[in-house]
Amino acid sequence: MKIPTEPIGSVPRPAYLVQALGAFSKGEIKADELTRLTEKALAETIHLFEQTGSPVISDGEQSKPSFATYPIAGMKQLAPDGVVIPFADGHTRQLPKLTGGAFRYQTYANSYLDKARKLTKLPVKQAVISASAISLLYPQDGIAGYSRDQFIQDLIREAEADIRKCLDNGAYNVQIDFTEARLAIKLDPSKGLLKMFIDLNNQVLDRFTDAERKRIGVHTCPGGDHDSTHSADVPYEELLPYLFDLHATNFYLEYAGEKNKRAVLEAIKKSLKPGQRVFLGVTNVLDPRVETPEEVCDLIVEAAKVIPADQLGTCDDCGFSPFADDVSTARETAFAKIKARIQGTALAEKKLGK
Repeated sequence: MKIPTEPIGSVPRPAYLVQALGAFSKGEIKADELTRLTEKALAETIHLFEQTGSPVISDGEQSKPSFATYPIAGMKQLAPDGVVIPFADGHTRQLPKLTGGAFRYQTYANSYLDKARKLTKLPVKQAVISASAISLLYPQDGIAGYSRDQFIQDLIREAEADIRKCLDNGAYNVQIDFTEARLAIKLDPSKGLLKMFIDLNNQVLDRFTDAERKRIGVHTCPGGDHDSTHSADVPYEELLPYLFDLHATNFYLEYAGEKNKRAVLEAIKKSLKPGQRVFLGVTNVLDPRVETPEEVCDLIVEAAKVIPADQLGTCDDCGFSPFADDVSTARETAFAKIKARIQGTALAEKKLGK
């Protein structure tokens, strides 16, 4: 049995696409021109992924405004003053706030999947945003005529549809981005918020059969934006016992950027359940230095001393550019790291006799 390896999702957009997105937001170019440039970037991204030798690829999220807000892009019932997410370097990201119901996704992730699958013969995985992240759109003071309970039921239905459309349309697997998990502990050390998030996401996952859940995974990390994080100061060991209670099969964890790797491995060992697989991040997306395949191999071999090799896979720590305007990582660097991950995983397979 080989060690599976997969990307997390986003790669930096080409400079021309970043410029076009800015120009479109200012009304300087029309939608058809932005579409043309986005499709060009997607084709180039798929080609570069294929050149890395990756057995599974993504669309690099070239068309998404961000990993978190794609379902609501263009929604009318939004105000700009929603939840603020602070990062360690001082910058922030602010979510919009829902102003009315009923809640419906404006875009489903399978629309990105369909375009990517037409450009490659390789398996394509698709990332979707978690229901718990979208739940943050509902304001604390409520919405007249649209209760939080109504919103949650609408949200669960839409989150299920987002995943199911991808599964039904040929996704290799579907990855739920749950990057707010560690942040939840930072905001609420009692872990009440985290438990609420876990329960909400499980309400979505429980709508799928056991066979379907074998193609569903969850990604979590301390956030990655402009080479900064929002919750790296929260020890992974506090999260992992709860994370593996999610009713998913695959778990994609940031790992290369962790300082206390041994503690992370021991926490995984205690929490990982039969039938689950953990994909460890073996490339640090916040570090501009490209890892060597040998370094990647060493990380995997050390991990296999603690975690059963048949429950182990590899990935990148996070997406390289979860927000469209994040240009902190060079496109060439991202693909070089992806190639190192693939080559390093192959080296580890040989050492471990896989």
